[in-house]
Amino acid sequence: MRTKPLNGKRVLVGRARHQAGALSSGLRKLGATVLEIPFIEIRHPRSFRPLDAALKNLASYDWLILTSVNGVDAMWERLAKLRLGCPTLHVAAIGPATRKAIESRGLKVEVVPKEYVAEAVVRSLRTKVKGRRVLLVRAKVARDVIPRELRSAGAFVDVVEAYETVVPTKSRARLRSALSRPGSRPDVVTFTSSSTVRNFLALLGTNLMSKLESIKLASIGPVTSATLREFGLKPDIQAHEYTIPGLIRAITRS
Repeated sequence: MRTKPLNGKRVLVGRARHQAGALSSGLRKLGATVLEIPFIEIRHPRSFRPLDAALKNLASYDWLILTSVNGVDAMWERLAKLRLGCPTLHVAAIGPATRKAIESRGLKVEVVPKEYVAEAVVRSLRTKVKGRRVLLVRAKVARDVIPRELRSAGAFVDVVEAYETVVPTKSRARLRSALSRPGSRPDVVTFTSSSTVRNFLALLGTNLMSKLESIKLASIGPVTSATLREFGLKPDIQAHEYTIPGLIRAITRS
């Protein structure tokens, strides 16, 4: 019987609870012992008014940009609540998971950049949006690369918040315990966004940073890696393809 490549490895998965499945199951199939402790919690925005107003006028936009599956879920939840359909318009998605979520709802995605980061979205759209109205549906806290750069390319960009990510305080005790007990310490901690990095550190606390010694930090891509470095942490593993399958492959190779 062939030994699975991650046999004997403990991996801490910090995705929001409802999204941990694909990463956790993929790692388990390769033999890893997976510990799930959410670093982020997805919540509704404080007010849906800006999003609802944009959705009621969706037909007035030329382009719709969605940067996460969470954004897709939140947008269609509001469309259903408002009893609105989604008109035909040009759609861009930041990556394949977001594209799949959009197309599962019957809307065709025209643009998915080769690299699944905001800068690549801008490069893909820069020549297509001059004089056009663009709606960007995203999290409350997000990088401003897309609206700033598309406006500089001549687009009229509206940004609306569909959800927000918060620190799940219930995870604090579990995380600190997992990193402190020799029998439960992970070999690898995964980070799938800049938010997971910031929230992980908020849960851990600066006085416990030494608990990360000998643990590898695995990042889904360059933006997440940059956030780790911002806080003085080294991304030991980075996915070549900035997706969950890409992250799993990178961990397997490490």
